[in-house]
Amino acid sequence: MLMVQCPPVKHSIRPKHITCTKWFNLHSEDILRLCLLHLKMIRKSFIFNMSYLNYNYIYFSVNLEIIPEYAKYLSKNGINGVLVNGTSGEGMSLNVTERKQLTEEWMKVCKETKQTLMVQVGGAPLPDVLELAAHAEKLNVDALLCLPELYFKPYSSEQLIEYFSLISKAAPNTPLLYYHIPAFTNVNINMPEFLTKADGIIDTLVGIKFTSTDLVEGAECIKVCRGKYAIFLGADQLLTAAYALGFDSAIATTFNIYPELGQQIRQSFNKEHTDLQAAQTAQTKLSAQVNNITKHGTWVTTMKSAMNIVSPINVGPVRAPLQELTKNQKEEMRRALTTQ
Repeated sequence: MLMVQCPPVKHSIRPKHITCTKWFNLHSEDILRLCLLHLKMIRKSFIFNMSYLNYNYIYFSVNLEIIPEYAKYLSKNGINGVLVNGTSGEGMSLNVTERKQLTEEWMKVCKETKQTLMVQVGGAPLPDVLELAAHAEKLNVDALLCLPELYFKPYSSEQLIEYFSLISKAAPNTPLLYYHIPAFTNVNINMPEFLTKADGIIDTLVGIKFTSTDLVEGAECIKVCRGKYAIFLGADQLLTAAYALGFDSAIATTFNIYPELGQQIRQSFNKEHTDLQAAQTAQTKLSAQVNNITKHGTWVTTMKSAMNIVSPINVGPVRAPLQELTKNQKEEMRRALTTQ
């Protein structure tokens, strides 16, 4: 599966701001079919990508008009699904209205492109999270992704299960995934334990986006309940290692920029044959470019700049409180990414 996180809307008097997408290169079709069958919801397998946001000076506005072009670019590069309002898409920097508008516009486009839509609804006060979940279900999106509570953080599996039970009730007919990204949330609950205890309690829970470098924990998640849950890796520089351990799904920001490398890595691990050397070669190239990009600043800021340089889609700058790169940093990045 590949997922995209989509761009925000624009105001006519302000420059457009686009969110950068992150796509999922994933071969967990079988796992997801089982999950969706369990929910009596048979849906097309998908590839998801996270989209960027385009904004103006202090309060940058969101550009909806570029979404059709963005979706076609992703589809052309083998991405058949979209993730909206995630980390790279700066979902937590958007208000509820903006997040709804993005979801609505991507839903329209995805119907035309036949891409699958996943929406990240967390990172907001609980009433807003529940409102966003219900709104997404009303639009008939394919799946929900959700962060934990970010201020009154859960400190046990039981607390996280209670929180996700509320979200599941707000969208009882839509597959739900937990967004595990402890480096950002500082929520460090053991994921295999969470999945085990949640089984049979959260009816709509179908998996995790596992954005962590702890591949031992991630590999244990794959085995929970005999492989019932879909585990999406979210660590771009560990794709080869993760696939070798049994992962078959990934959500990676860099697939916006270098989709061919992500595809090469995944295709090196097919059912008939594993070409570890080919996977390592592609991973080395991808990791080198990640280093060239991220040495200039934070993940979202640098990845948006890189997408503007390498791809045909201009996703604009980041929204405050994130800080845009300087002209010198962008020029240095451009030289590094275009002279190899």
